Amino acid sequence: MSDPAGKEVGAERLPAPSAAGRSGARGDVQAVLALAALPMLAGAWLPWVLLRPNRLAPGEYLRLPPVWVATLLVLALLPLAAARWRSALTWVPATLALLLAVWLLGTRTGAALVGQAEFARASAASGAWLTLLGAGVAVYGARLCGGPRVAGWAWLPGLAALLLTGTLADWSVLVEGRSEGPRWVQELAQHLRLVGTALGLALLIGAPLAVWASGRERVAGAVLGAANAVQTIPSLALLGLLIAPLSALANAFPALREAGVSGIGVAPALSAMTLYALLPVLRNGVVALRSVPAGAVDAARGMGMTASQRFWRVQLPLALPVWLSGVRQAAVLLVGVAAVAALIGAGGLGTYIFKGLQSAATDLILLGAVPAALLAVAVDAALRGLETLLARRLGRAA
Repeated sequence: MSDPAGKEVGAERLPAPSAAGRSGARGDVQAVLALAALPMLAGAWLPWVLLRPNRLAPGEYLRLPPVWVATLLVLALLPLAAARWRSALTWVPATLALLLAVWLLGTRTGAALVGQAEFARASAASGAWLTLLGAGVAVYGARLCGGPRVAGWAWLPGLAALLLTGTLADWSVLVEGRSEGPRWVQELAQHLRLVGTALGLALLIGAPLAVWASGRERVAGAVLGAANAVQTIPSLALLGLLIAPLSALANAFPALREAGVSGIGVAPALSAMTLYALLPVLRNGVVALRSVPAGAVDAARGMGMTASQRFWRVQLPLALPVWLSGVRQAAVLLVGVAAVAALIGAGGLGTYIFKGLQSAATDLILLGAVPAALLAVAVDAALRGLETLLARRLGRAA
């Protein structure tokens, strides 16, 4: 239907992005890329490798040859120039900058160890870390420029190739990883067990509580207040507070002690981690269930569904994407808390972090910190992808 002027009536159209809006978005992307160029420019001039005769001894800082300094300086500015010229191709120089930085780290550490003793270590210095940081930000900025979605991950096959070909084999962190061998694999598996078990316990406790509290305001206030109060306690303090009561329980009930419950170790770690994970599970569960459209529930009631059928077939599927966001937050939180739990003998990747701190060995710290950070990113990405998949399926069903 149209009016006499030929304009469509009854249909709403979203306004097209204005020139000012497009200009502002382009300016934001260029600001990100300019921010990425700064650490890369600084990193090219700073020392790249720290060569030490052993893990603990002070060492000598080594810089890049002038040709590589000039190359990095050019690559630092290319993403910004590409964003002004043809933004869809910005990912090409950004990816090249990241892969070149990783390749240089591997080749320069290998060159530094030539003729050195077996115990010598070649670590990444400030220049390498700044360049990697800037290149990573440039890759992120390139993704904001548009272009093929897969282009944002073009660096991943290149990084895998560098790892598989042994280019980074002489980097001190990987050298420490090889020396630790099976022990590192055991600690990684323990870290995953702690996170998975604590998340499972939090879901077993938090999911029924969220369902119960979603329709009762007083109950919701009480359980959310208690879970929020736990979040205000620092992780180390909570672990310390759990030592005395769990020790008393183990002494009072020998069966618990035989099952492995004690004041230190896995029991207090799992207890603290479960308590920390309750708040995001509870909060998002209550919000998700309360945000289910009343019309959908009324329609299900009109179709003769029982309360149980309405929950399982209508409320839970509609609430699941939002609820899963809380599970994702809890999982990422637990990856970090599990690292702290190593202080009370629970094991995990935190063992290397604190061992490195005690001996001032940076490589050991990174051997625990880098995998923990990557694990948190991987868990977040996997659960975020599951959220998106559920949201799309619900959108198609609607």
